[in-house]
Amino acid sequence: MSVRIQNISAYMSVKAIPNGLTLIRLLVAPVAVWLIGEGMLAVAFWLFAVAAITDAADGAIAKMLNACTRIGSYLDPLADKSLLVGVYVAMACTGYLPQWVVILVALRDCLIVGGAIFYELVIGNVSMRPLLISKLNTFSQIFLAGMVLGGYGLGMDVEPILDPMLGVVCVTAVLSAAAYSWTWGRTALTGLVEDSLPVRISDL
Repeated sequence: MSVRIQNISAYMSVKAIPNGLTLIRLLVAPVAVWLIGEGMLAVAFWLFAVAAITDAADGAIAKMLNACTRIGSYLDPLADKSLLVGVYVAMACTGYLPQWVVILVALRDCLIVGGAIFYELVIGNVSMRPLLISKLNTFSQIFLAGMVLGGYGLGMDVEPILDPMLGVVCVTAVLSAAAYSWTWGRTALTGLVEDSLPVRISDL
């Protein structure tokens, strides 16, 4: 019996690792926002970099150790959105990013997450596979935030690639929002709930 209890305890400890990394990322968000507001962009950059690493690590560890949990599927997108939206809003308020970019990114997130919730409530069965364009948008958002923080905080010259990256973020944001809207609308109109509907709230 004691061996079985120890095995269960070890298993639960393993499953807690990805969620622990996600919680760290969630706690980092307000700290990063405060650092940007105080003009401490170098510290904010390294903190953001650590958070981005934990974002990649928690998913990889969860899959490798078969430690995916239901609470993790909710915590992960909450941590991601809190960090990215918080950093983007802070950089817009301090003049490091154009406000229209932040508004576009926030509208895209609201549309997709709101659409996913509405689809789940009205039709049901929101599956767990992200679209490639959504992955590209998320990556471009992370890269742009890190680039701006590193550029201003560490004295790197990022001006030559700033406008192109802003364009990439905006184009992929619009395309991903349109792609999800089209997919949900097509499925809703036909009355079909596809098992492989390419929507994963945690990767939006």
